[in-house]
Amino acid sequence: MRMRPTLSWTPSEDPPPATTDPGPVADALGTGGVLVLTGAGISTESGIPAYRGEGGSLTRHTPMTYQDFTASAQARRRYWARSHLGWRTFGRARPNAGHRAVEAFGRHGLLTGVITQNVDGLHQAAGSDGVVELHGNLARVVCLDCGDTGSRDGLARRLEEANRGFEPVAAAMNPDGDADLTDRQVGDFRVVPCARCGGILKPDVVFFGESVPARRVERCRELVGEATALLVLGSSLTVMSGLRFVREAARAGKPVLIVNQEPTRGDRYAVTRIALPLGAALTAVAERLDIPVDGRPTA
Repeated sequence: MRMRPTLSWTPSEDPPPATTDPGPVADALGTGGVLVLTGAGISTESGIPAYRGEGGSLTRHTPMTYQDFTASAQARRRYWARSHLGWRTFGRARPNAGHRAVEAFGRHGLLTGVITQNVDGLHQAAGSDGVVELHGNLARVVCLDCGDTGSRDGLARRLEEANRGFEPVAAAMNPDGDADLTDRQVGDFRVVPCARCGGILKPDVVFFGESVPARRVERCRELVGEATALLVLGSSLTVMSGLRFVREAARAGKPVLIVNQEPTRGDRYAVTRIALPLGAALTAVAERLDIPVDGRPTA
């Protein structure tokens, strides 16, 4: 592997012009110690849509909020009907070249960690270790009453039993794992309770309007402190849960590099933004570093 000089960066009020040269990312990774922060854009090549940008789900879909979910039985019925249908597709998604490249960088000792804003578990499926799931994981469910946790596949089997013949055709799929259904399609969908206490089940993810657990945030801050640079992959950085780590890295004088095809809220803190599809960009970076991307089988 060819080693490259460390990048330096001075804060600026003006964002850098977008480029299609992945060289700066290779430079940063070549010296090691890079922390990766990923968003929905890294999973679009696996068939999971993004929230924002052209064609993003927020142009037609309002995600469930924590307040609505906990306050309304009808909201929970609507959520679980849509999510149950969406899980059939979401749960079959597989890692793409971007996830495999991140795994390869970690396996070669170039990363201090991976933080993901995604709830799809695809980094782990690609083989990455120690991933911090900032917003949780749709593959788990938690009881809001007793705190018991379980697998989404187990819940899916219970929902299938309770809703035989539930086969609506969804208009679209969303990045939070649910499908677009009308109230008529939802109908009298039956929501099942916690098998342990009869309480309310919720996916083990952070809904809109819900706070990321404090210990999780602190762990991310520790990773920012340990890193030499922050590499943001496929995130618009619109929400503060991810942007705050970009700001912290910038305040510490650490270079922030962004790979995203469209402008992001964090561009003004970055040394560069590479406007390329993630799979192609990260594969090109791996080639520059003489790192094989498909060195480990994926789930």
